[in-house]
Amino acid sequence: MSDNVLESLNEELYERIQKEIESTDLIYKIGRIFSAGEDLVSMLNQVMEQLAKRLSVIRGAINVYNEQQERIYIDSSYGYTSEEVKKGMYKPGEGVIGTVFKTGKPIVVPSIDNEPLFLNKTGARKGRGQGNCVFICVPIETKGSVIGTISIDKEKQYSESFLEELNILSTVAIMIATAVDERRHALMREEELKEENRLLKIKLNRSKSSGKLIGNSQLMRDIYEKILLVAPTKSTVLINGESGTGKEIIADEVYENSDRKGMPYVKVNIAALPDNLIESELFGHEKGAFTGAHSQKKGRFELANGGTIFLDEIGDLNLQGQVKLLRVLQEKSIERIGGTKTIPLDVRIIAATHQNLEKKVEEGNFRLDLYYRLNVFQIYSPPLRERKADIMLLADYFLEKYSAELKKRINRISSEAINMLVSYHWPGNVRELENCIQRAVIINEENVIRSTHLPPSLQIAESVSQRNMTLDEIENQYIKDIIIDNLKITSGNITKAAQRLGTTKRILNYKIKKLNINFMDYRNK
Repeated sequence: MSDNVLESLNEELYERIQKEIESTDLIYKIGRIFSAGEDLVSMLNQVMEQLAKRLSVIRGAINVYNEQQERIYIDSSYGYTSEEVKKGMYKPGEGVIGTVFKTGKPIVVPSIDNEPLFLNKTGARKGRGQGNCVFICVPIETKGSVIGTISIDKEKQYSESFLEELNILSTVAIMIATAVDERRHALMREEELKEENRLLKIKLNRSKSSGKLIGNSQLMRDIYEKILLVAPTKSTVLINGESGTGKEIIADEVYENSDRKGMPYVKVNIAALPDNLIESELFGHEKGAFTGAHSQKKGRFELANGGTIFLDEIGDLNLQGQVKLLRVLQEKSIERIGGTKTIPLDVRIIAATHQNLEKKVEEGNFRLDLYYRLNVFQIYSPPLRERKADIMLLADYFLEKYSAELKKRINRISSEAINMLVSYHWPGNVRELENCIQRAVIINEENVIRSTHLPPSLQIAESVSQRNMTLDEIENQYIKDIIIDNLKITSGNITKAAQRLGTTKRILNYKIKKLNINFMDYRNK
């Protein structure tokens, strides 16, 4: 064997030994990190730094799966900005990271330019032309389940092998699996505690009030939080929202949670007052101030002194009334019509409207300076169609309320009726839903609300929604609803449900499988 060949073999052997030494050294250093007993965040960040040094990576990340959000996100990283980290979220099966998570198999992308799975969600790879950049991602597993991934970007020639990087990442993934799993559960618990804390605050404060504001949707949670923020202050509140969304109830909750609870609380519906009586109703008058003023009368503001006044439908206030109201807000005092005495006021104002006040300002029908005075703290009361998650909660509340009032024993709503309630667009909002349930209770002679008990408007909407369905589909849906209704009654017991329906267990089982019904969903419910 020639000296050149021997020299070449020795160089290859030396390089291989060097790489093994370096790999062993990396594993040793990572082992030392975990034996140091630092917090999980610090340990995983140090792991990324060691990987970056050993493999000369441009960017790297430990990606963790959040079961509650059903998303994979970057937890520890190297080479990413904080903004890029926020953007780096994937669904299982989405992109390279999501695919590795879902399949549990590593993926090597020799050229990110030529890989359609590579989504660049973080935006870290600016533009194209990065064909010299390789992306490697391996799964992190524990107890037979994938809980996250490790991924790296690295500049590398196409002809080079990525086996070394793959082996190192796979080894590190095994070493950090327990720590990543602990970190994952700690993050989920942290989220749960934050949510529990927020709901507890809302619940504690709601227990002090009327409890009429019902809903668990995110929109309603936002309203609860805003109420808790503004209620203890003296700030003027403006409530916007369509008719029937519960603006008055929001105003009540602000009052109930304020320091002025127990003090006067006066409500005025501006739309219900004739223009020629608005000033007298709001600010009062002296005896003889005008024809018909036979005695002195205190206005609503004076009656509310020391407490709160709720001005409903403020958008209907005429321009003359707007001028007077603006003066009250500016000077914090009033004069009765025909009087000369200035009466100081300490009144907290809550206003509400279904109108677009900004548009009315543009049209010259509402004073801009008054709008600014009223719009100190705004609360949006969303229409029911924007918070469909609350429909059944409200329906159950009204069912319980009117069943008790009318002394009827109606304890539930059938599946087909639920479908109608949830799919309807509710132009009249919560008020329409309340009237709908009240009507259903009145005409009901059973212990369950069925679709036939709902108003014609919902029946028509349901029939319109079914126009694109075939006869077989409509029939199957009807049968499915009846089966589900009986499974609920029997707590998922197929034998008892079959007896109620006058059929056999075998036939009912066949229909359950055909209609893709999971009877276990109704056990112990």
